[in-house]
Amino acid sequence: MLNDRSLAVSQECANCPIKHRAVCARCDGNELERLEEIKYYRKFEAGQTVIWSGDRMDFVGSVVSGIASLTQTMEDGRTQMVGLLLPSDFVGRPGRGTAAYDVVATTDLVMCCFRKTPFEDLMSKTPHIAQRLLEMTLDELDAAREWMLVLGRKTAREKIASLLSIIARRNATSGGTGFKNTVVFDLPLTREAMADYLGLTLETVSRQISALKRDGVIELEGKRHVTIPDMYRLLEEAGDDADGGVFA
Repeated sequence: MLNDRSLAVSQECANCPIKHRAVCARCDGNELERLEEIKYYRKFEAGQTVIWSGDRMDFVGSVVSGIASLTQTMEDGRTQMVGLLLPSDFVGRPGRGTAAYDVVATTDLVMCCFRKTPFEDLMSKTPHIAQRLLEMTLDELDAAREWMLVLGRKTAREKIASLLSIIARRNATSGGTGFKNTVVFDLPLTREAMADYLGLTLETVSRQISALKRDGVIELEGKRHVTIPDMYRLLEEAGDDADGGVFA
């Protein structure tokens, strides 16, 4: 279930920043009205747990703003960050009763939640929702396979560039306007979190970020405000092209 310290917030669907990418992206007016009846919004503070692995899930939903991490804990207490949830990403699995991972708000987080049982019923009757969720699931599978390449074969510099590319591309396309060559965003992860996710040391992350800045691949204002002056160059640094895959 949702963490008891989560706060209810209000949000208009018409002004939703993820409406072009979310599970409801292709819904018509009647379908949106039916979703409206079963949805609610929740806000979580940075560091707050949304749900623990193994807990009963009585909701599914989409990240509206902010970033959350997916973490798995081994029997001996060791933990590994296994994924990031960015705006428009879907949380939970219809038909699955419990959470497979810990979901923790990395930044302040707003989620659009749907009561699980009514959502499953609506999905069975609404092809637009089922089709979009299938597409998102397949995209997630592709991203997981690409991330195996990032972690297993790429250099430290390529890993940093890849992670920055993912965040930058998602920011650039969040409004439905498509790819932009120059992207400006606030980095939502600390360097410690980046190191954990990429399997690097904190010193290596800091060194590679400094090198990318020195070489003009990125511009930094403070530690978090990032400008990517040329996305194509960043993608080259990541060892990827600009055509899609995990960066689409």
